Amino acid sequence: MRFHDNPHQHGCGIDLHAKTLYVCILDREGNVLVHRNLSASPEAFLETIAPYREGLVVAVECIFTWYWLADLCAKEGISFVLGHALYMKAIHGGKAKNDRIDALKIATLLRGGTLPQAYAYPAGMRATRDLLRRRLHLVRKRGQLLAHIQMTSHPYNLPPLGKRIAYPSNREGVAEHFEDRVVRKSIAIDLALLERYDALINDLEL
Repeated sequence: MRFHDNPHQHGCGIDLHAKTLYVCILDREGNVLVHRNLSASPEAFLETIAPYREGLVVAVECIFTWYWLADLCAKEGISFVLGHALYMKAIHGGKAKNDRIDALKIATLLRGGTLPQAYAYPAGMRATRDLLRRRLHLVRKRGQLLAHIQMTSHPYNLPPLGKRIAYPSNREGVAEHFEDRVVRKSIAIDLALLERYDALINDLEL
């Protein structure tokens, strides 16, 4: 686990959401300089931090909304730290939880040098990473369909299919392997979805 422990004059903890962000700025002594809710816009954020830009470090939890804020900080020359969500939860704990408390906790972890860091993926590579994650999601769904077809044979004590249905060429007549009409309908749905997932996965090849 990596921690951000570089000394800084002002630490800004942000609880970030899709439409709002809660900002908490602390000085070196831990005094609260700013503690307020803002709209999630570059203009509102830059206006709020303007008096504290000198030696400012911005920290935010690694959730799905951080891209634009990281890019804005890079453009403005502001130090940006991405906090590891799971490790942060394990460290600060606490029963009470709201935006105001979370922003203060992030700023406090940053000030104390105990903010666990996540990797802030470079802007130029994020779209490729997200595409690969989407492909992995489709591959897992495809695997579930294959497993369902294979496992459906067991309750009816049917013989194995005898071929690897991961290959489209081996799927002909698979539905007819099952005697019950309703079961065949279920398997036919699996096969139709498999065909669709095969096409989507092939289209996502880089």
